[in-house]
Amino acid sequence: MTAPFALARYRDGDSVRLGLVAGDRVRAVSRDELGAADLNAFLAHPDWERLRALADSESEGWMPLADVVLTAPVEPRQVLQAGANYREHVIELVVAGLTQDSSRSPEEARDFAAKMMDERRAHGEPYFFLGLPTVVAGDDVPLVLPAYSQVHDWELELAIVIGREAFRVSREEALDHVAGYTIVNDITTRDLVFRKDMKEIGTDWFRAKNAPGFLPTGPFLVPAPFVDGSDVRVRLDLNGQTMQDGSSSDLLFDIPALISAASQTTALLPGDLLLTGSPPGNGQHWKRFLRDGDVMTGSISGLGTQVVRCVAEGPAS
Repeated sequence: MTAPFALARYRDGDSVRLGLVAGDRVRAVSRDELGAADLNAFLAHPDWERLRALADSESEGWMPLADVVLTAPVEPRQVLQAGANYREHVIELVVAGLTQDSSRSPEEARDFAAKMMDERRAHGEPYFFLGLPTVVAGDDVPLVLPAYSQVHDWELELAIVIGREAFRVSREEALDHVAGYTIVNDITTRDLVFRKDMKEIGTDWFRAKNAPGFLPTGPFLVPAPFVDGSDVRVRLDLNGQTMQDGSSSDLLFDIPALISAASQTTALLPGDLLLTGSPPGNGQHWKRFLRDGDVMTGSISGLGTQVVRCVAEGPAS
């Protein structure tokens, strides 16, 4: 993390506390120090200068960051996910056979997908689906791979943390509603994406993306003033091998466009997560999916590093 300070949440016995991170140290932040009743209340009107002063202070309570167990840094009430928002990502998925049309050759599929994405960029609009807030987890817990499938996939994403409530805001106003950014790995069970019992229904994102822990998040909530979300590097390594390595500059619809579009339908609330999409290099492309013992290391410029360990689901209780 390159920012001078950030927010985090860490475990303290059986409870979770809000913490301020500065360099290699962390300290708890009280309500009085925060100037708000809780994290989401602070994000509604974030006073980063207040926390900067605390980060620069030599007050008591600082601990080595390495001595605490961080968990997800946010408590969203809503999670919105932008789909098909990296051009090459969608092309890869179409060529890899994720769509239900298997009549095209790989070359025909790539050409079809490329034209489709260029048309979307010019004349389309963002595509959203919803995730469950209860699925958000920190990388302090392992990712349990459900036994009902063998094709659980990774999708590392830059996530927007909403600040001031946004409802029907313009593109020009959108960034005024961003409190900060964090890392999210949007896990997807590929063979559940499309309904098999009634293909006319289309996609089933509920089953494909909402198993427990399928949104590893964090470890830090980095204030928006320290992040240029329009051009950050998004990289995921699997067991030390780079699988995804892209830039948010390749987004079809950029951050202001996403916020504005999503807010036309529903109010985005303080602390909510808006995922921006994932760059190419998913397991569907590599024909390699998550297995017991895998370790995913995800990093985004300025936001730190997330390490997620995978374990196979045990016998049902």
